[in-house]
Amino acid sequence: MTLAIIGGVLWLLGIVALAVGILPGDEALAVADRVWPILLFVVAVTIVAELASKAGLFDVVAARLARLARGRTMWLWVLVLALATVATAFLSLDTTAVLLTPVVVAMAVTRKLDPLPFAFVTVVLANTASLVLPVSNLTNLLASDALGGHDPIAFLTLLGPSALIAIAVSVAVLTSVFLRKLPRTYPDATAPAVADPVLLRVSAVVTVALLPLLVIGLEPWMPALAAAVVLIVVFAWRAPRALGIRLVPWSLLVFAGGLFLAVGALEAVGIGRVTSVLAGSGDDLVSLWQLAGVGALAANGINNLPAYLAMESVAGSPVRLAALLIGVNAGPIVTPWASLATLLWHDRLVAAGVRVRWSRFVLIGAVIAPLILVLAVLPLAAG
Repeated sequence: MTLAIIGGVLWLLGIVALAVGILPGDEALAVADRVWPILLFVVAVTIVAELASKAGLFDVVAARLARLARGRTMWLWVLVLALATVATAFLSLDTTAVLLTPVVVAMAVTRKLDPLPFAFVTVVLANTASLVLPVSNLTNLLASDALGGHDPIAFLTLLGPSALIAIAVSVAVLTSVFLRKLPRTYPDATAPAVADPVLLRVSAVVTVALLPLLVIGLEPWMPALAAAVVLIVVFAWRAPRALGIRLVPWSLLVFAGGLFLAVGALEAVGIGRVTSVLAGSGDDLVSLWQLAGVGALAANGINNLPAYLAMESVAGSPVRLAALLIGVNAGPIVTPWASLATLLWHDRLVAAGVRVRWSRFVLIGAVIAPLILVLAVLPLAAG
């Protein structure tokens, strides 16, 4: 609700800027033309993930991983790390934060393991692993648009080494902090009940088929929308009560739409002059560190999406744009409000009855973020 209220205020500010001529009409139309495919993808992939979750897909996958680890906590830890990384890369950071978090928490609780370490895996990797593909983060989709197309191979070529470093740093820190505190083994648990095996199988097939379709160069909204339509039709047949208006992430849509409009108005009045001074220029290592660092500070100060939008125009080159993404994707894990995924993650933990101290989140993020900013930028300068 808070997100929707903020979004509504941003919409009002943008409309006022449009009405008084601060934001020209043609620029507002250009913003809308750029934004609608991204927001359509967000809606479609959210519906796919929500319906797959309702079918029990994530619960079954988590249970299979626990069985595959054969009672050894270390291997379960590795498998959950891998699951969070894959979910983030292909289905976006919000899917990992919102849908995977309660699944891994329930999996840990039923096996008498502390759920908090596994919850930290989902929130940290939801942010830091979101550098992998264009569909992993809204900022990536915006950057892909600025780079001239949604080519996942080109995106991986540019950011793949940096993404690998971000994931490796996250895994190393999380493992050193949490794994030693967990017992070496855990008891087995009964498999989760599946209400409708048909829905489960269809959801699994659709989700597995969607993953490669998101990385073959199509506009991401196309396969995501097709997958959403298929699942909606099947659920209308098998479980119509699962369908509803709440499947659409309205709060996120209102917030993102208002944010795009408001930032467009700020750019029209010359915010780029301020950000260009802060972000500097040049493709050398120090300049890239400066850009990534300013992006991370802005993201932790306000939020990563407005931070990216405000600084995109001063990135200036593919390498600088990649440095900015490192800052606004992997950097916003220090303050709770820096990433929408983090706020959504906390809501899910509260609903699951798991307490997390924000001081602990800040401390872990303050270790991981600087390491990533320093190390993940190195491949950009070397290239």
